[in-house]
Order: sequence, then structure tokens, then C-alpha cells
Amino acid sequence: MTRWLRSFWVRAGVTGVILVLLLRQVDGGGALRAMLQASPTALVLVGLLVLCDRVVMIWRWVLLLRASDTPISTATAARIFLVSSFVGSFLPAGVGGDAARAYAVGQRTAQRGAAVASVAVDRVLGVVAIALMGAGGVAVYARSHPDPRVQLVAVSSAAAVLVASGAALWADRVMRWLPVAWHGWTPVRIGLRVADAVGQYRTQPRTLLAVFALSVLVQMLRILQAYGLGLGLGLTVPFAYYLVFMPIGLLMLLLPISVSGFGLPQGVMVWLLRPQGVPVELSLALTTLIILSGLFGNLPGAWLYLRRTPISGPPLTSDHNRQ
Repeated sequence: MTRWLRSFWVRAGVTGVILVLLLRQVDGGGALRAMLQASPTALVLVGLLVLCDRVVMIWRWVLLLRASDTPISTATAARIFLVSSFVGSFLPAGVGGDAARAYAVGQRTAQRGAAVASVAVDRVLGVVAIALMGAGGVAVYARSHPDPRVQLVAVSSAAAVLVASGAALWADRVMRWLPVAWHGWTPVRIGLRVADAVGQYRTQPRTLLAVFALSVLVQMLRILQAYGLGLGLGLTVPFAYYLVFMPIGLLMLLLPISVSGFGLPQGVMVWLLRPQGVPVELSLALTTLIILSGLFGNLPGAWLYLRRTPISGPPLTSDHNRQ
């Protein structure tokens, strides 16, 4: 069943169905014209913000790799991150790039548990940052624009994410509630090894705090990108509302049921923009530009991939090439 859900064709089918449903309710030509008429200045500024968020994302991952004494250079980690992000565009959204990144580091260092743990903690803290920003955005926006539908979706999403994230950071303890007889089963044994590696980060609160702060910065950069694109399209949606709908949209982008983020995330964001009276054509144009801006951020990885820059090689010893 899991393998079926991860199938590219299943995800492409889901994406296609949702896009067809959206286009049946909207003038696709109008959305395209709005995108083509977007302010070039806004697009350039958003492009710069996208490049900034990639730098910050690499920085926070490098902090986690250093904290776990993973023997890999910053330059190699940056190449792995960029190439994996590009490759992840063709894999299940939200998890494809992470899996490619963990695999590449594991191959490079022969420390597969630490590699998976660094990616897992990176993702968990990023998701927590999204959830908290969404909850904060609802609190700010609700002061002047109470909307029960938006509040319900945002608060429930934030609560679910926080519970799941807490369980992930304490997975080593949660998994040891399983019967001891199960610990020899390969999936459980591998899960325990990774969970133990994740648990090691709890002994380094400064690193976790720094990575969390950078995660908040990344999410704020993404919200600013969406706001800039909205201004470029001539939208008058207040910035406070971007703090509400963008975190929800970002959570939808993490779900591994779309191709490159198209489809479901767009449908959710279009629905969330309706209370603001945004025409569906402009909502679709905005959500499409948000996704395309993310793909733009993957272009450095595409360049490295096409150059065939090696990101893997013989395993390194623990005292070699460490930064």
C-alpha cells in the first residue's frame, strides 16, 4: 500500500485531478495572463529571497551535521543539499529530497543513522517553526479579522504538527515501549538506531535552539516571498493574512501526494484566499508562482547535477575532512 502511494503515477494522477478541478472553476488563461503581467521588480526581489532561504537552509543543516560529528565538509554538504533538492522535485513532495539527502550523506560517511537523524531533526524543527508561525499568524490576524474557518484549520493543524514533532524528537523512548521481542525485527532495529541518533540532539539544546531560530527565519523568508508575489500581482491582501494561510500551504507542500507541489497545496491555498475576496484566477496565479519560485531555488542543484559533480565517494574516517 505504501509503495502504491509513493508511486509517481499515483501522485501525478492526484495532482492532475486536482488541477483539472481547479481549472474547471477558473479561467486558466486569466491566471496565465496575470502571471505574465506580474511586476518584474517583485519577481527579482522574490528570486533573491529564494536564494537567501536556500543559504539559511544549508546553514542550519550544517549545524546539525557538525553537532553529530558527521565527517563531511561544508562544501560537500552544500552540494548534497542542492542536488538532493533538485532531485526531490521529481520524487514525493516533502520527503523525496530529504531521502536523497540522507542517502547521499550515508554513502559518503558510512554513518547512515546520523545522516538520517540530521535530516529528520532538520525537518522536524522546520515543521514546528511552520506550525508556531501559523498559530501566531492566526492570533495576530484574529484581532481585527475573526474568521472561524481559518482559525479552526490553522489551530488544529498547528496542534497536530506539534504533537507529531514532539513524538519524533522522543521517538527513541516511544519505540522502546514496543515489546522487547520486536526489537530484533529489522524495521524496528533500524528505527531504533535512527531514533537513538535523533535523541542525541536533545543533549545539545544550543544547537537545537539555533537550528529552530534559522527554521523560523526560513519560514519568514517564504512568507515574504509569497507577500512579494502577491504585491507583484496587484493583490491587496494584508501581510497579517499571509501569516495565516502560508504556514498551512507550506504544510500541504510537505505532504508526499503531489508532484513538485502542484495540485493539492494550490487547492488549499486558493480556498484559504477566498475569505479575502481574491479572484480565483489571481489565487491560482499566486499559488503557481509560489511553487515556481521554489523550483527556481532548485536551479543551482540542477546545474550541479548536470555537471555530474560527485557528492558521494568512499567513506571517510571520523577524523578526516571534518568541519
